[in-house]
Amino acid sequence: MKSTAATATASAKKTGKTAAVTARHRAVQRSQDAKDRAKQPEAESKKKAPVQAGHRPLPANPMPAQHLTKPGLEAEMALRPRFEAPDYVGSGKLEGMSALVTGGDSGIGRAVAVLYAREGADVAIVHLDDEQEDAEETRRHVEAEGARCLTISGDVRDPAFCRQAVDATIAAFGKLDILVNNAAFQLHAASIEDISDERLDLTLRTNIAGYFLMARAAVPHLGRGSSIINTGSVTGLEGSAQLLDYSATKGAIHAFTKSLASNLLERGIRVNAVAPGPVWTPLNPADRSAEEVKDFGKQTDMKRPAQPEELSPAYVFLAAPSCASYITGVVLPVTGSVGAV
Repeated sequence: MKSTAATATASAKKTGKTAAVTARHRAVQRSQDAKDRAKQPEAESKKKAPVQAGHRPLPANPMPAQHLTKPGLEAEMALRPRFEAPDYVGSGKLEGMSALVTGGDSGIGRAVAVLYAREGADVAIVHLDDEQEDAEETRRHVEAEGARCLTISGDVRDPAFCRQAVDATIAAFGKLDILVNNAAFQLHAASIEDISDERLDLTLRTNIAGYFLMARAAVPHLGRGSSIINTGSVTGLEGSAQLLDYSATKGAIHAFTKSLASNLLERGIRVNAVAPGPVWTPLNPADRSAEEVKDFGKQTDMKRPAQPEELSPAYVFLAAPSCASYITGVVLPVTGSVGAV
């Protein structure tokens, strides 16, 4: 049995060894702390700076402090959304095809219509009566790409109108190959108690029932190689405290996309969705106050909202059989942030 003196000696030796280890830990820590302090100003500046990852800079915060009355016209926006995608060169990916785009008068819908035309497709766009001015500008841009364009005014909540829109597209172009469900209603609310029955019905019937009704009207006319593309949202992936009804519809759209993809798989019709993050379109200045709009998109990792032309190539990719013939039932996030799914 070791004596008390021997035990104390051994303990002292161990203490000396661990003290050296602790000293090493602290020395490494001090070194890292110094590096962190030196990099802090640089890190803060990088954190605050909007990220530009394209060939040319796009608008960043602060965005214009502007509030629009619904439905919100692109023609009235102080800063017009970028939709022309001048760096995008068409290569006939949709040559000879026909597309129907709801909400095609402005925002993402307009950008999609223009790129579809650049890729060789004729395009019909669905819009509300009050959006005629925007629809006519979209038509001019589609025709400038060498494609035919049909503008159709109506309400996607109406089953009869959805059938009429599909019939009009086929009458004008002879067929239908691509349906893009993109029309939407969005309005923030601080509390679930602020959402009236009327508003809930408007959001649900526009955003999810409208997609269902348009798809139901289109499917009998779609053949093998055709596709349906739905516009979802990052709010359908992550939720949004002040967009309760809107987020619910976007989550439903994602589920509808996957379910319809399975339903139509044997017919060779693909169904996919794009889930955008914040995008500079009339939808948001028509939702938020002018002061809130200034910071729109600032919460993303890229610290800015997307422009519609940053979304539209995803819709081309998913529509083109040459690109996505083996892709169906996916929700493609284009959110400006890391780890969207």
